[in-house]
Amino acid sequence: MAISSTSVVLASSSVYRRQLLGRLLADFESLSPQVDEARLTGESPAEMAVRLAETKAQACRADRPGNAIIGSDQVPACGTEILHKPGSHERAIHQLQRCSGQEVIFYTAVALIWPDYDHYESHLDKTIVRFRDLSTAEIESYLQFDQPYDCAGSFKVESRGVILFDSIESQDPTGLQGLPLIWLAGQLRKHGVI
Repeated sequence: MAISSTSVVLASSSVYRRQLLGRLLADFESLSPQVDEARLTGESPAEMAVRLAETKAQACRADRPGNAIIGSDQVPACGTEILHKPGSHERAIHQLQRCSGQEVIFYTAVALIWPDYDHYESHLDKTIVRFRDLSTAEIESYLQFDQPYDCAGSFKVESRGVILFDSIESQDPTGLQGLPLIWLAGQLRKHGVI
């Protein structure tokens, strides 16, 4: 069943995800799903990302029956610690100090619910970011420039955040920004949306 892009709903309040989806679709709706994003006991970061993407899509499906729903979530982990959006300069400093010289894995999940299906099509993108050893002065300078307080990991890869890294390993560079477009574009093509 082919659907039009006007029948696509992004289950996300993220301005970054809206911008990314805008690269593929000229017209779509964005809704802010109300879901509990707390980590479940024993849940891995990858499992958490997939569960939250599916939960967000399902939360918006009731409001928009007959539409294709795209849910997405990203869970970065430094060792066993989940990195959240810092929300403040002080927490961003702490987060970047924690990441300095470390490998951080970003698990970005996307889940699709099509109008004629009762199941999810989902995908998990794994991006490995290796941070350089960062001095306090470098961290301060970077944070003053980008002010990434609404970004998990305390950086904006699409801006100056790349100066913090030794390397990035990923199959889809947009996964690190919050929505894996390579996989998503394939699914939208398969269903006649693009």
